[in-house]
Amino acid sequence: MQTQITEIKYNQLLNELLESCRTHIHSVNEDLIRRSFRTSFEAHKNDYRASGEPYFLHPYAVAKIVAEEISLDDYSVAAALLHDVVEDTEISLDFIAKEFGKTVAEIVDGVTKIGGVFKGHEINQAENYRKLLLSMVRDLRVILVKFADRLHNMRTLQYMRPEKQRRIARETLEIYAPFANRFGLGKVKWELEDLSFKYLNKEAYAELAKKVSEKRNQREKYIQKFIQPLKDKLKQEGIKFEIAGRAKHLYSIYRKMIKLNTTFENIYDLLAIRIIIEDDNPNLCYTVLGIINQMYKPIDRFKDYISIPKKNNYQSLHNTVLGPEGKVVEIQIRTRKMHEIAERGVAAHWKYKEASFTSDKEMEEWVNWIRDVFETASKDEATKEILASFKMNLYQEEIYIFTPRGDLLRLPVGSTPVDFAYNIHSNIGEHCIGAKVNGKIVPLNSLLRSGDQVEIITSKNQHPNESWLQFVKTHKAKNQIRKFINRQDDKIVEQGKQIWDKKLKKLKLIFTDDDIQKLSNKLKFNSPRDFFKAIGEGELNPDEIIAPKVEKQEEKNELKIDKFVNHARQGAGGVLVEGEHKGFDIHYAKCCNPIPGDPVIGFVTIGKGITIHRKDCKNLITLAKNSPDRLVPVDWQNLKGKEFIAAISIKGEDNPGILKDVSNSITNYKDTNIYSVNINTKEGIFHGVITVYVNDLAHLEHLISRLKKVKGVFLAERMVTGKSHDR
Repeated sequence: MQTQITEIKYNQLLNELLESCRTHIHSVNEDLIRRSFRTSFEAHKNDYRASGEPYFLHPYAVAKIVAEEISLDDYSVAAALLHDVVEDTEISLDFIAKEFGKTVAEIVDGVTKIGGVFKGHEINQAENYRKLLLSMVRDLRVILVKFADRLHNMRTLQYMRPEKQRRIARETLEIYAPFANRFGLGKVKWELEDLSFKYLNKEAYAELAKKVSEKRNQREKYIQKFIQPLKDKLKQEGIKFEIAGRAKHLYSIYRKMIKLNTTFENIYDLLAIRIIIEDDNPNLCYTVLGIINQMYKPIDRFKDYISIPKKNNYQSLHNTVLGPEGKVVEIQIRTRKMHEIAERGVAAHWKYKEASFTSDKEMEEWVNWIRDVFETASKDEATKEILASFKMNLYQEEIYIFTPRGDLLRLPVGSTPVDFAYNIHSNIGEHCIGAKVNGKIVPLNSLLRSGDQVEIITSKNQHPNESWLQFVKTHKAKNQIRKFINRQDDKIVEQGKQIWDKKLKKLKLIFTDDDIQKLSNKLKFNSPRDFFKAIGEGELNPDEIIAPKVEKQEEKNELKIDKFVNHARQGAGGVLVEGEHKGFDIHYAKCCNPIPGDPVIGFVTIGKGITIHRKDCKNLITLAKNSPDRLVPVDWQNLKGKEFIAAISIKGEDNPGILKDVSNSITNYKDTNIYSVNINTKEGIFHGVITVYVNDLAHLEHLISRLKKVKGVFLAERMVTGKSHDR
């Protein structure tokens, strides 16, 4: 049943909104509020919501939330009143700018664009996420007004169809609630989560709500019993405070039950209180903490978010004690200012700073993560990679890491020294060769923990490699590593194109782009780029494609390993395959990592060309016994520009600077590049593996000889097995 807004009701609503603005907003342009109120009312007066209420009550409710619960400014209240008129009525954005000013128009435009991202169920498209986030970088009020809009929609979701309820609730839980948390709006975040939970899992919500309600009286009596002696003591100390029980939110309880795989009755922190100190002196929070710990036995669950605030500027002391009857009670201690920032986040910060939403440098910290994730993303970065980074940045738990100078850095849980290095500077990350954590050398893929002090060791000859992508956690690190690898690939692709073009010119042939596409498809490459890359790497011979030779030699019946060893000679580059197998794809065995100078033999691998093994490779000896007819003679040939991977096992004393001396010993010889370093230490001794790029066996032997001369190193030798890498 549709209802109308009478003139009396109109004036009542306007006066209530103006009073909310006067109470909660620092400075109010009442004329701006009145005019935007009238425009919104006239624009929507013939529209109704699913509940039958006049549609105007929705922008009105959003404006009230902006004024009372988030407490922004008069521009934001006006924009909230007008946030749907451009999209849903004939009123244009130019009209909004002319009548209400550029600031209101920009906020309305931003809120409209964010809403458009979700229309048509396109939320899974990475480009839409990009638009969603970058639209708020210019003015944070855009996302704050959108939070208010979503909050009111969730409060009135009962009038929607069940399938739409679930879609909106899922979207709210996955996107809006984490966003609210990231911007510090704790109160909005909790309500959005609980309302989403209500529609996504109605049975669990109802059961949990019932249990919480049944225990409420019992819980409140206990809380009063707990806090009364505490109140008396704080008053004796002359501390002005507010203390009360703190309601645990249903979704928070449910999530903890799932995480701990336990029941409602076993959740320990249902008993919770919050103490708000009226004085803004943070030291009083620690004074109160000391008083509490004298009265009740503390449990080792203390967290100090005052000394080290969360990334969203949340500050509070979290303490857990054993109260009367041995019950566990969770306590939060914070100042009034900290409490307002915990509840209203960036909006409260703006209020205390009395700065502009668009110019305050500290305000930029609230959105820097957006720039890190999206503005540095490459255009061809996979959608799933952008979304993964997006979700990680919304939900990530933090650890706190210290530089050697004692500076604090925040990183997501699961970060490694490489993430730390890139966080300091991309140049340090790119040349990171090793790390010391709390004074001990550790592998680059080691997981960091809160409180670790990390020192990064660099080398000008060190560069990122693809294996780093398997363990780095932060988007910045992954993005910079991919960029470096892509730059290297670009050079190889360009070299491949030049080789191909020279060959075509010499033979006076013409291949169109379409011809190249068809040829790369025929050869089972994903794209022409991969085709040219294979040529640039020497894996594909243009001669074999343009004018393949069909000469065949008679099959040799008796093939023995020693016979082929004589074909090996000193050299650098690749291998030459004779006879009918000439032109096959060449791969180097991962089990023995042959390099020029090693006696080698080829083994025909079905579907993968020829794999090159060292003569003494145990795998080859086994293969030769079972399939001697698949052995082929191979020979090293002189092709410049090829490098091979070799692994060196190293052991020595864990002295200060030893890793730097070891790396310099390698990189200062013929500008040798290091592929990876994996070092462990125990009881003053380090041991591990250094993987390097070499030209040939002589190159490797020189490196080993140099390593043996490093003070503190008492073992350096080539590893028999290791990872293979050909570039």
